[in-house]
Amino acid sequence: MTVTSLISKFATKSGKPLKVGTGSGTKWQWAKKANPEVDLHQELVDQLVLAINTGFTHIDSAEVYTTGPEVGAALKQSGVKREDMWITSKYTPGLGTQQEALSTGPLTSLDKLLKELKTDYLDMFLVHCPFIDPKYSKGQTRATVWAEMIEAKKSGKVRYIGVSNYAIPHLEECFEIANGDAEYYPSFNQIEFHPYLQNQTNDIVKFCQDHEILVEAFGPLTPLFRIKEGDKEITDHPLTKLLPELSEKYGKTQAQILLRYTLQKDILPITTSSKEERIRESLEIYNFKLDNEDVNKIDTVGATYKFRGFFEGMYDKALV
Repeated sequence: MTVTSLISKFATKSGKPLKVGTGSGTKWQWAKKANPEVDLHQELVDQLVLAINTGFTHIDSAEVYTTGPEVGAALKQSGVKREDMWITSKYTPGLGTQQEALSTGPLTSLDKLLKELKTDYLDMFLVHCPFIDPKYSKGQTRATVWAEMIEAKKSGKVRYIGVSNYAIPHLEECFEIANGDAEYYPSFNQIEFHPYLQNQTNDIVKFCQDHEILVEAFGPLTPLFRIKEGDKEITDHPLTKLLPELSEKYGKTQAQILLRYTLQKDILPITTSSKEERIRESLEIYNFKLDNEDVNKIDTVGATYKFRGFFEGMYDKALV
């Protein structure tokens, strides 16, 4: 199944096609957490309003970001109709000793998120990660979490349910809990994806696409911004030569090349920027196409270097 036929399954309530998303986490959650006395981070609200007014119809959020109120305020201030927007948020089941769950489970998380967002439904509700330890998740397990996600969909408060950072065994657990009913399988799997991490876990992209699970990419621009080895920033890596060449060939920015590459890999990118020009450029990835030869070049060159920005070493424990 190609991205065109798979992605066409998903649209806003009013029928607008699902396109590249803008995030509300990244630096914003740390800015909020550093200033807990600030109820509403107006800079983020302004950025989201700008993105909406520029043409974005897809916003990605999460319980752990604590930016739900800002997303809700942006929706109101932009004047956009709720049914014209696609809003994703995520239940955070904790991250072991690093962070405890913020809610007793997906259902309580969902109600809190809807209140913050000032909406009566989510388009997509995800489980943020599979690293669920009952000691830190208020007694929840992956099995009980997915059972509650199914109940969330049955409640009508979410249109679709999915996961984030799940590997194949975790997805297979969801299939079992759904008793083979594809209506309650994950519709999305949002994972770290870029040329230096073409599969977050073994064969995950192909498995998802074979099972009609839409893969979303966070960190698709990683090769441009955050390559590090320890505390050292790496500025000379394999794509530093190829991306400028492709940028010149197509008359597009390196960011547009990477976002378009992601799209042509049948993966929907999530990106973010506070600059109007870059926001507009992100939407222009639908106006050109990379030659298949160049997609293959990015694949090949990217595969010569490995970089994982998130969850280093955690899958070894989560797959037992």
